[in-house]
Amino acid sequence: MYAIVEIAGQQFKVEKGQKVFVHRLEAKEGSAVKFEKVLLLEKDGKVNVGKPSVKGATVKAKVEKHLKGDKVLVFKKKRRKGYQKMNGHRQYLSELLITDVVAAAKPRKTATKKTEKAEA
Repeated sequence: MYAIVEIAGQQFKVEKGQKVFVHRLEAKEGSAVKFEKVLLLEKDGKVNVGKPSVKGATVKAKVEKHLKGDKVLVFKKKRRKGYQKMNGHRQYLSELLITDVVAAAKPRKTATKKTEKAEA
């Protein structure tokens, strides 16, 4: 079973037991987080696409640690002008361990007003 979920503005394909690096979250290390914006859910070969998200489906995860990513270098140059500029940064990340992918529970059938009136 896998799901495509939106976390911190980005979409990730996740499965149970997978580790994912996402933009830094506000949650503390070791805390559990739940994501309800599940865009697609696959279970036993059946794909459920949300409009815009699958109702009742959630992805539960645990924040393993907060860290900084590899250095990204940004180099700017203008030809024949003698202009060069080197800059770089390290992105703040959170490492998540996906603990569970929960599919939407099927709603129970309840009696409607029409069937109640027909029985009376």
